[in-house]
Formats: sequence, structure tokens, C-alpha cells
Amino acid sequence: MKKTAMTGTEAVANAMRQIDPDVVPAYPITPQTEIMHGYAKFLSDGKVTGELIRVESEHSAMSASVGASCAGARVMTATAANGLALMWEIVYIAASMRLPIVMSVVNRALSGPINIHCDHSDSMGCRDSGWIQMYAENNQEAYENAILGMRLAEKARLPVMSCLDGFITSHAVEPVTLFEDQSVKDFIGEHIPDHPLLDTDNPTTHGPLDLFDYYFEHKRKQSQGMFDAKSLFKEVAAEYNQRFGRDIKELEEYSMDDAETVIVALSSTCGTAKVVVDSLREQGKKVGLLKLRLFRPFPMNEIKEALKSRKVIAVLDRVESFGAFGGPLFSEIRSALYESGSPKIVNYIYGLGGREIDTKMIERVYEEIESYKNKEIEEYIKYLGVRE
Repeated sequence: MKKTAMTGTEAVANAMRQIDPDVVPAYPITPQTEIMHGYAKFLSDGKVTGELIRVESEHSAMSASVGASCAGARVMTATAANGLALMWEIVYIAASMRLPIVMSVVNRALSGPINIHCDHSDSMGCRDSGWIQMYAENNQEAYENAILGMRLAEKARLPVMSCLDGFITSHAVEPVTLFEDQSVKDFIGEHIPDHPLLDTDNPTTHGPLDLFDYYFEHKRKQSQGMFDAKSLFKEVAAEYNQRFGRDIKELEEYSMDDAETVIVALSSTCGTAKVVVDSLREQGKKVGLLKLRLFRPFPMNEIKEALKSRKVIAVLDRVESFGAFGGPLFSEIRSALYESGSPKIVNYIYGLGGREIDTKMIERVYEEIESYKNKEIEEYIKYLGVRE
């Protein structure tokens, strides 16, 4: 293993180099572009053997991914924000066809107004599309999620979004431990396609017309495949942890043993929250953090077990779910705890369009939810760091 200073995009590009997919359709969009720049450099230097396809749009990038995967290739790609939105039609098709494509999504706000900075409106808009979704706190996790995602995708026969925060993670330089190339290749294993189109001795059909006579049944099987991916994630993570000496789980419980007030969050915000938790713990306050690495399939039972005995929970959403009662993470957490009875839950919408969230803001959240231990919550949906 080798520890090197690199950006999140460089870390993902190195994961792609080690996996060496057969086909990589690419189209540039900030802040994802650096991933494909890194991969293209590896290709020009002869360090990977796959086919880089420079397509004319993100819609074409996912279309090419679908075609290559159907043909039997191991496929990876990457996108962000409006690029993911342009893929929308084909994102659903890839999932419905159970194609093991891995796509790094560098989270960025959707237009309009035009914005190139981080929030989760892009990937959260795809939360019901049938893709497995993992979120990275830092560059190390961005690197590892790509590797873990490839193995999980091929085991579950489902596509995977490996999400990292735009600029905050993608362009920040951090120490990243790269595993040995051969160890990664051994973990990923040989790609054995399922009913590839190019197997002319065993002809098959992909993407046929499917009306009311069988569509419902096929959707039900797709849904079951996503539920089954929960246990497959555990299997893949256990093997990964044993091979690389890691401790990857669906979620991370940080200072949760006796925590009474807890923040639940995704991605890079968790790193900031950990600093606050450490500081408040030194002051004797019983605070904790629950970080979700896996969002789809949603690890409901694990979350219920982690949160059921807490007094007040703050769920942080870096996305606005217009017209809904709170953000998507809040809705899922509240639903999971519906029958648990005791915890009070409040939602904080924050960081839209890259608005900074700092330690002072998170301290304020812990202070507010501490007060809710002894009084009723006046507002269940709050906005953190926005001008009034």
C-alpha cells in the first residue's frame, strides 16, 4: 500500500486505472472532468487497456455505457449535475436492464440559476431510479467506493453511483492510501458477463417492449434485486475489509455509545461534524454522529438500531425536496423510526449551491436539538446558513 497526496478526482481515476474497465464513455462537465482527464492520461501512458469513447453528450455517455455493458464489457463512467439530468432517460434503462455499470457522480447543484458547486440535488433526484448509491466523506472513501462499487455492481447485477462532493472532495488534496494494483485486480476478479449480446451461440434480447402483461412483474423483480443488494453489500464489504484491513459498513456510528443528541448526514459534511463532536465531547456533552455510506438500498434496520434509543435527532439534507415535508434523507429516517416512538427528529436543509457549512453551524444544530430534549419542536424543517 502507498499513501499519496491527491485530489478526489485523482483518487477515483486511480481506482479506474486499477480496475481497468473494458469501456469508458466520457463527456466533460465540471467538476467531474478531472476524473476523465486522469483516466485519459493513464490510457495515453499505456497503464490501462480499455476503450475510451469520447461521446457528444452525457445522454450519449450513458447510452454507450448501456450498449457496451449489454455487449458484455465491464463499464465505468462519470458525470455531475446537469450531465446526470441529461442522462435521465438512460439512467432508468440501465437499472431496469440490471447492467453492472459504475458511475462516479461528483455532486453539484442543478440549474437554474447556473451553479457549479456542491449540493446533492443531482444524485438525490435519481434515488428511485434503481441505482445503488454510496456517498464518500473524503478522498479515501471516494477511491474505495469505486472499487467496492465495481464488485458490488457485478454481484448484484445492478448499476452503482459512487458519489463525492463537488470541489470539497473532488478538488481538495488529501492523503490517500492506494492499495497494490494486483490486490485490487484480484478483489474485482474476472468479469463474467450475463447473457452478453455478442455471445452469438446463445442469442438473447435486451430492452424489449414490455407492456401491462409483464411490466409489473419485471419491476417487482428489479425491486427485489435492490433489496437483495443489502445483504450483498455486507458480503462484499466483509471480503473487502478482510483483504485490505478496512472496516467498511453501510453506516458509521461516531461517538454513538451513549449519545443522546445525534446528527445524521452524508458525505464531506460528516468530516466537519466529527470535529464538532470531538469538541463537544470534551465538554462532557453526549453528542454523536451517524454517517450513511450506503443510501440505496436504504439500510433501514441498521439505522433503526443505531437511532431508536436517542432523544433528539437532526437530519442534515444538502438538497431541497420542493413541496415535500423535508429533504429525502429526513423523510427516509423519519419513516424508518416511525414505530420506534421516542426520538424527536428535525430536518436542516443546508449548503445548497456550495454554501459553506462550518463548525459554528454544526455547533448551533447540536445546541438547538439539545434544547428539544425538554420542549416541543416548533419547526420540523429548518434552513441552516441561509439569509432570512
